[in-house]
Amino acid sequence: MSRLEGRRTVITGAASGIGAETARLFVAEGASVVLADVEVERGAKLAAELGDRARFVAVDVSEEGAIERAIDESISTFGGLDAIFNNAGNPGSLGRIEDIDMALFDRTVAIHLRGVFLGIRAAARVMRPQGHGSIVNTASVAGLRANYGGHDYSAAKAAIAHLTKTAANELGEDGVRVNAICPGGIATSIFGRGAGLDANDAEATVGVMEMVLSDVAPMKRSGQPIDIAEAALWLASDASSFVNGQAIAVDGGLVTGPTYRSSRARTESMVGALVEVAEQAK
Repeated sequence: MSRLEGRRTVITGAASGIGAETARLFVAEGASVVLADVEVERGAKLAAELGDRARFVAVDVSEEGAIERAIDESISTFGGLDAIFNNAGNPGSLGRIEDIDMALFDRTVAIHLRGVFLGIRAAARVMRPQGHGSIVNTASVAGLRANYGGHDYSAAKAAIAHLTKTAANELGEDGVRVNAICPGGIATSIFGRGAGLDANDAEATVGVMEMVLSDVAPMKRSGQPIDIAEAALWLASDASSFVNGQAIAVDGGLVTGPTYRSSRARTESMVGALVEVAEQAK
């Protein structure tokens, strides 16, 4: 039996990257999916490719009432809502804190923190009365450690991880689980978009990012959207029925600290330098 057979789901940020891969996996595993995104052309095209168990709804998650349209579509077309993946995001600011543009700061917080809050709130209004449901939020390793993202992005992701816990504590009593995924270095177009590229040009950078990210974590490869999609599927399914309030890092071990291979190289270099100094002092 498929892992999400008969489940009615909503995915935000579903037109590309992690969201798109998750939509493909959910449909392949038996779910119906409402894809929600601001990228209308890409989202509609993907929904058409996925067939009768997929629909697209144009949604800006930062706008109050917008995510309800996607949830209403799931209820009216597929008969209900069993899981939501609050995944939409933007790259946020780069550079020093004193140089951050406040308009971009506000937009980043609006998409990530406000968007996830609105998604949780809207889903809770459906799931609490029915006594079941799974809410999955995309946080980030940037919300767990410093220097994995810009200040606004990192702060918003940290807030999402904590909002996940407070919501899980309340909603768990009514059978609704709330969890977060903290992706590490996942090769998607978000890096290209952060550099100011448009959607198509940003997609062309994914292959480059696979190489760039292949040596940042203990596991010697970049993360792939399917890695996050599989985690989202697990959290949306009954296989994780006793998991609630968790922020799970899917990062190849990135948050464990500097890689052993890099630390060893630095240690060997330092020891070599000390030996040289000692020899010169004789």
